[in-house]
Amino acid sequence: ETGHLRYSILKKQNSHTLPRTSGQLHFSMSHFKCQILLKKNRKKLKGGSRSGIISNIWASILSKNGGYRVSMIKIKDYVRVGSLEEAYELNQKRSACILGGMLWTKMGQRQVQTAIDLSGLGLDQIEESEEEFSIGCMVTLRQMEEHEGLNAYTDGAARESVRSIVGVQFRNLATVGGSIFGRFGFSDVLTLFLALDTEVELVHAGRMPLAEFACSKRDRDVLVRLIVKKHEGVTVYQSHRNSRTDFPVLTCAVRVEDGKGCAVLGARPAKAARVELPAELAEKLAAGKASAEELKAAASEISDQFTYGSNMRGSAEYRHHLGRVLLRRCMEEIQKKEEQ
Repeated sequence: ETGHLRYSILKKQNSHTLPRTSGQLHFSMSHFKCQILLKKNRKKLKGGSRSGIISNIWASILSKNGGYRVSMIKIKDYVRVGSLEEAYELNQKRSACILGGMLWTKMGQRQVQTAIDLSGLGLDQIEESEEEFSIGCMVTLRQMEEHEGLNAYTDGAARESVRSIVGVQFRNLATVGGSIFGRFGFSDVLTLFLALDTEVELVHAGRMPLAEFACSKRDRDVLVRLIVKKHEGVTVYQSHRNSRTDFPVLTCAVRVEDGKGCAVLGARPAKAARVELPAELAEKLAAGKASAEELKAAASEISDQFTYGSNMRGSAEYRHHLGRVLLRRCMEEIQKKEEQ
């Protein structure tokens, strides 16, 4: 009753005495709704404790749109699968969900009929051969950050791409498979692997280039692993964030190999996209002979090939400017590494 009385008194007073924040006003209104629902359902709920009844009504009010949403995922069945075929069959139902690190999934409001756990399939390893790296879908970002072979091949770009993703505890849980399959616009991981010669392996569709996979629509297939083919070259990764562990405003990766090269920009805020570098520019970068003026002009020209959008972290114009800056810095760093 105190909340109802408080709101009635405030309503009669002048506007300057009303609650000064939308949160305070919403609390008063929600309490008012709670009292009305309690009176309407008193007969139906007769026999239950008053505090229990009010708790149930509060849960109903706060979970609706416009209230203080309580993010919660509800899982009915949990299955730790014994094979990829079993995982694929279970995942064909829209109510099923593949479990990765559960860091984004748990934040949504979703009813999951069957949660599918791939942790028993040995897909949590990074295997290296003379020709390629095989990165299982359950490999964590921390494993990727600390893997000596992968970081040696990418000149430290693998470590650089994930080191600002929240914190170590987060990276100990977040998986490479979840980052790639989600095709998130803010993904540092997708930006890096698009710059490399990367393929994905799916249970049903088999192997395909990552660039093709990133442009495709999400379906009910299951991502098994990434395959990164080895080539002699240099990779540089950079990003810009408004604060250390925030989502990136823009991500950038540049790679030069075998007389050719590519540039990738992500978080535009659209998902990462790749463009090829002019052959002449790639050769000059590999030889370390591009001048500062040439790099600045090339960065501007390459940046103009991407599209940009605005969100709470930056405008399209700001991202376009960042694209020129990060591309130039990446190419300058490539030249320095080539000289060494």
